[in-house]
Amino acid sequence: MSSKVEALEGQLPPLGEGSYNRRLGWVAVIATFGGLLFGYDTGVLNGALGFMKTDPSLTGAVGAELSATQIGLITSILLAGAAIGAVTGGRLSDRYGRRRLIINLAVIFFVAAIGCVLAPNYAILLAFRFILGLAVGGASVTVPVYLGEVAPFEHRGSIVSRNELMIVGGQFLAFVINAIIGNAFQADAHTWRYMMTVAALPAIALFFGMLKMPESPRWLVLKGRDQEALDVLRQVRSEERAVAEMDEVRALAAVARAEQEGTLAEVLRVRWMRRLLFIGIGLAVCQQLTGINSMMYYGELVLQDAGFSHQVALIVNIFNGVASVSAMLIALKWVIDRFNRRTILLFGFTGTTICHVLAGVVGTQLPTDNELRRWLLLLIIVVFVFIMQGTVGPLVWLMVSEIFPLKSRGAMLGVTVFLLWGTNMIVSLVFPILTEAIGFGTFFAFAAVGLLAILFIYKKVPETRGISLEKLESHFQEQLS
Repeated sequence: MSSKVEALEGQLPPLGEGSYNRRLGWVAVIATFGGLLFGYDTGVLNGALGFMKTDPSLTGAVGAELSATQIGLITSILLAGAAIGAVTGGRLSDRYGRRRLIINLAVIFFVAAIGCVLAPNYAILLAFRFILGLAVGGASVTVPVYLGEVAPFEHRGSIVSRNELMIVGGQFLAFVINAIIGNAFQADAHTWRYMMTVAALPAIALFFGMLKMPESPRWLVLKGRDQEALDVLRQVRSEERAVAEMDEVRALAAVARAEQEGTLAEVLRVRWMRRLLFIGIGLAVCQQLTGINSMMYYGELVLQDAGFSHQVALIVNIFNGVASVSAMLIALKWVIDRFNRRTILLFGFTGTTICHVLAGVVGTQLPTDNELRRWLLLLIIVVFVFIMQGTVGPLVWLMVSEIFPLKSRGAMLGVTVFLLWGTNMIVSLVFPILTEAIGFGTFFAFAAVGLLAILFIYKKVPETRGISLEKLESHFQEQLS
């Protein structure tokens, strides 16, 4: 953030108390239903796949099962859509407005969810999963921007962080609902359809809720609609604060314009910017190569391989959701702003790598009929999820936003986010194929990548905590040129 913006923020009158605070609270609640949908739609397969793989309407014959590749495609095709949705979502929200795009995303969420539920065969299911991915990707970039632009600077971090909590909360909700429905309708071929139907409900809430929400004041200023922006601020601030804050909104709009000036071609021509882009992409790719999303998508199947029955695996899989939500809460409240970024990353990757090694050893060396094996694997997986979601998960997004220079931030973030989703897609496609071939030996591959990630962070990733963005940019220009 520019020093001019920081100076303006320091001169603003206090927020005070009033009905406008309640209005702001509702904005945060309604908009983060986009994060909830993101989480639910990516997490619902972690329970649904066990029923989908034997559904005759998907396999084509009674008694047949989907192959590991087909299972991987059901998951990864959503992520392919998300990669495209994330790249195009930012441009669409810049052109048509954050609020309008979120409303349209709610429609896509609803239509795609119902399309998946009613899919008569495997091909139609894949088509609607791809469409659902477009909405997931669009929401992943648009909702945080909307929240950040409506929130006052004093609460911007906490309000934007709610979206991250809603994403992991949506996954946790999916695990709980999967366990309930899966055990209630265990003999029903349509059980997975019931699980996916639930996703339509928050989409309805998001659609009707956003119809009553205001547009982003910063976007309105970008479009030269200053009076409308002031009217929006008056809905979520006191009169005095709304008038005073217009200067900050204009300054932030100027920052937003500056972020769009740089192009990828310009980045690639400058050595220090190329190196920063490499660091950002490296962080994003390393985050995905921990296999965290393999646990969030395939955890129930992994637990079945560990030795749990299908019904019990659905229930104990909830522990992964609990670990994810609690770790994210702890990270946002007590970890991220108290310790150096590099320290957190090195601790996180070391912890997850140790978990990978332990899972590989226990999974491959203990007999499958050993009662201790399944419980040890469950414990290791839950600890892995907790460490990951409390360190590497939230921190990578923060560091990527801090290290990229203002002028080219838009272009550099676009490439990084696209490759993050792309890596997520590849890992999700390959994971079930690998586990079918080598079982828990797959975790040794994750451990090897983890060692490379630790080396990469130690050698290449700079510290950014407590340094202004302008100073960081000057430092990178001097050190990396």
